[in-house]
Amino acid sequence: MSDSYDEKELLTLGTATLYEASGMDCFLDPAIRPAWDGAQIVGRAFPVLAAHGDNLALHHGIEAAGPGDVLIVDAGAGLHGYWGEVMTVAAQARGIKGLIIDGGVRDTVQMANLGFPAFSSSISIRGTIKKWAGTVGLPITIRGRVITKGDLVVADRDGIAVIPADAVDAVIASSRERATKEEAYMKRLAAGELTLDVYNFRPLGTPESSR
Repeated sequence: MSDSYDEKELLTLGTATLYEASGMDCFLDPAIRPAWDGAQIVGRAFPVLAAHGDNLALHHGIEAAGPGDVLIVDAGAGLHGYWGEVMTVAAQARGIKGLIIDGGVRDTVQMANLGFPAFSSSISIRGTIKKWAGTVGLPITIRGRVITKGDLVVADRDGIAVIPADAVDAVIASSRERATKEEAYMKRLAAGELTLDVYNFRPLGTPESSR
């Protein structure tokens, strides 16, 4: 995947369109939600594997990741605050675009004020230990979804799409086509046509009616 994609365009297309147009199961579990309202991310996946209740791997991830990367962390859905304001400041200084973690974060107000987008499966003030360095940059699996370094990550209020690097150009092209078609559908719907007709659902059957 090149970095020739347009971040603003991808956020305008949105994760739902990218997912639908991809034809792939490229979504992350919807339990992973924005840690603060308005958070959104576009960048390259940088996978990190952490131990339950241990955030040492995330510190190593900050060191290993670079500008344009998004840390995607498998922390086993631990109900701990693996990430907060201190790590946010360190990550922003290195050009890291955001954080997606199957685990908890804290200092969400501070992250919002700093403009650092984070998505997590929980928000928790509970502390962590630092005993296992984990893995950084190697493929991980989050709730059945394999994440590889360099995959395209797009995250918004609707969800998170992680698109394999070798499929990005094709998915973006398909997403543009889908968005153009939907724009035409919206005009017809606004003019009073029914979804049954716009999407040609009538041949699929007619429901029983009390009329």
